[in-house]
Amino acid sequence: MGLLEDFAGWIVYGLLSMPHDGAAEVINYFIYDTLKVFILLAVMVFLVSIIRTFVTPEKVRKWLGGRREGAGNVLAALLGVPTPFCSCSAVPLFIGFLEAGVPLGITFSFLIASPLVNEVAIALLWGLFGWQVTALYIGTGLLIAIIAGITIGRLGLESQVEKFAYEMTLVKKKEKNRSWRQRIGFAKQQTLQITAAVGPYIILGVAIGALVHGLVPVGFLAEIAGRSNPFAVPIAVLIGVPLYSNAAGTIPIIQALMEKGMAMGTALALMMSITALSLPEMIILRKVLKPKLIAVFALILAAAFTFTGLLFNAVLG
Repeated sequence: MGLLEDFAGWIVYGLLSMPHDGAAEVINYFIYDTLKVFILLAVMVFLVSIIRTFVTPEKVRKWLGGRREGAGNVLAALLGVPTPFCSCSAVPLFIGFLEAGVPLGITFSFLIASPLVNEVAIALLWGLFGWQVTALYIGTGLLIAIIAGITIGRLGLESQVEKFAYEMTLVKKKEKNRSWRQRIGFAKQQTLQITAAVGPYIILGVAIGALVHGLVPVGFLAEIAGRSNPFAVPIAVLIGVPLYSNAAGTIPIIQALMEKGMAMGTALALMMSITALSLPEMIILRKVLKPKLIAVFALILAAAFTFTGLLFNAVLG
């Protein structure tokens, strides 16, 4: 990424002739991170979109139908990564899984992994933190999805799903055989659409992160949200739930907060709670789930994110 650093520096200090001060540093940070994130995002979305032409929602329902606990949860979590999921698709996806005979716990493993570990989050994490933190996040996210799904499955909460969800039949779409030319065309279209959709969030997130990077003193959050504060992680999780955002708007801010002293575990817990435990998703899922199951779902995830944050703070700092 040296060329991007040189390009950002040329714009700020060459083209704009800005002095080497705080304002110039903020603008340089913003230009560099924005370009880097958009390039990595486009590449990642394109590659995952190719995979999506093979891993369709219809095939996912077929593959997960009748699966047993354990292996089914692992497969559901892995399939959640390349399969598109958003709050608006939660209800039909949930009903489709029930119709296909997918057990409740395995369904939740998919519903947790899909928004938590997706191509946008992977691209942003890789661009801003490097492959080590990205691999750590992916592994942790999948493990949380698997364990949370198994836990929910063993609680026997099938009665907490609204009856109509079991009775409703969705119209099945006929699978299309696509040529490689069609798959590449689909990937190009998805890359343009997704990049355009999350672009404003990336720009806003990087802009806020740039301001934090340039204006907040180094070490400002060390005591407030550092590993020495045992309450930092649970507070971060509680703050993250109502602050609904996607990975595109969240991760650049998290990066800047970590640079100013926020511990990695606290940052991971905050990021996970914002992207995977959102209030809008809970409200939409209420259409098919009773309050008790939603509460259990939210509490299990909150506990998992808190434990993960505390563990990483203790091990990594």
